[in-house]
Amino acid sequence: MDVKTLCLGVLSMGERSGYEIKKTVEESFHHFFRAGYGSIYPALAELERAGHVAGREVAQEGRPAKRVYGITATGRDLLGRTLVGEEPRHVVRSEFLVLMYFAHLLPAERLAAVLDTMIARFRDGLAADLDHYARTHDQLTAGQRFALGYGRTVVAAALDYLERHRETLLDEVTVSDASGRPQAGDALAAAGD
Repeated sequence: MDVKTLCLGVLSMGERSGYEIKKTVEESFHHFFRAGYGSIYPALAELERAGHVAGREVAQEGRPAKRVYGITATGRDLLGRTLVGEEPRHVVRSEFLVLMYFAHLLPAERLAAVLDTMIARFRDGLAADLDHYARTHDQLTAGQRFALGYGRTVVAAALDYLERHRETLLDEVTVSDASGRPQAGDALAAAGD
């Protein structure tokens, strides 16, 4: 799925500025999709040129006018066709997991700091998710509640895994030889639970 489809989907819930689309993505899509201003604004411009969204200037008191976008009938049609034809894929991209793959090359202090940072981020993220869900529950569709619940479940499982296996990883990595190959057993390799 591309950013244009994401923008159309968000706009199907009501008019928004590019900033408001990014905020929606950060609050509701952060478990499974990232989009920044550098991709949202070009996508909106392309959608507007194609007639899939309509933009208008909205005056703001004491600030420059903002551009607000709404989905058009052709945009709604395109969104529907795209969603029906979209092949479901689950793609995970994690710089954290790349670091962990090469954990044996990190100094123990750095590895411990990375693990602690991720544990804290997952805990904070879950707290923010629960707050967002509680504030918006009555306004969410069944699909939105499902997606947010799925994301929370994945993060909770990742947090649980990190907390249960942090010490094992640190112990095994500190027992590596000079070549960086672990000397200790393969407790983590077998711990894919």
